[in-house]
Formats: sequence, C-alpha cells, structure tokens
Amino acid sequence: MNIVKNLKKLRTERNLSQQQLADMLHTTQQNIYKYENGISEPNLETLKNMADHFQTSIDYLVGYTSIRHKIEPVSEYDLNSDEQTLIQKYRKLLPRIRRIVHIIIDEYLVSSGR
Repeated sequence: MNIVKNLKKLRTERNLSQQQLADMLHTTQQNIYKYENGISEPNLETLKNMADHFQTSIDYLVGYTSIRHKIEPVSEYDLNSDEQTLIQKYRKLLPRIRRIVHIIIDEYLVSSGR
C-alpha cells in the first residue's frame, strides 16, 4: 500500500527530481523512490517534513483529503461551516424568536448536565 499517495504528484509539479527532494528532506533518493512506490513508509517526522516542505498537510500527502493547503490552527471561536450556517440563520430571526431559541438551548444544556 502506498501511504504517501500524493508525494510524486507534488514533487513532479515542482519539477524536482527524487534526489533533489531527498536532499531537501535530508534523506536518500532510494527512500523517496520507496515512498513513492509503496515499498516502504516514511516515519511521522519525515511526513511532517514533507508536509512542511510542500506547504500542505499530512492528510493530503496520504490521500485522506483532497484539500491541498496547509491546515491552519483554529481557536476556540473559529466556526465550521455548520456553525456558520446556524449563525446566519440565527441573525435572520426576530428578537422574540431569538429569546425562545436561547430558552430552548438553555433547557437542553440543563437537562444534559452541561
């Protein structure tokens, strides 16, 4: 099984030889060949270095996601798309309906012990 599914794609898009990439990652050309052909798997530190070098995520390297950009850290108040949708809907509500929503949420939190 080839764990680094997108390594060759990223390398060739940047017109890098296996040796050039190996030099950048402080490994050997043979290791790059083995990673690209599923003969061996890189360790976690090597995966991190690859992701940093290509400014992507380990998830993209291993084919777990098609999102190529590096995943940025999020803070407690960053919203996912579902939360953003809820906020947009909430803002469209009349103030009296918003109060009802607050009461309902509070009741759910109390009944679940949170």
